Amino acid sequence: SSLENGRPLDPADWAVTDVVNYFRTAGFEEQASAFQEQEIDGKSLLLMTRNDVLTGLSLKLGPALKIYEYHVKPLQTQHLKNNS
Repeated sequence: SSLENGRPLDPADWAVTDVVNYFRTAGFEEQASAFQEQEIDGKSLLLMTRNDVLTGLSLKLGPALKIYEYHVKPLQTQHLKNNS
């Protein structure tokens, strides 16, 4: 499968380290480790609800909202589009 920044293009194929590196690259250095701790891989990321992101990762609310709205939700939307 094709790679972008060393990550598979489809988030469903991401390993935990891909997810962590994605958020590091996006500027969430501190929060990225929470995805590592919770063992969130690409498939898990695509299943996460807003509530999971806001409460399940023990993140500060501000960064958690941005992570969900600007990253998790768009990745989910894009994934659904590509696989419909």
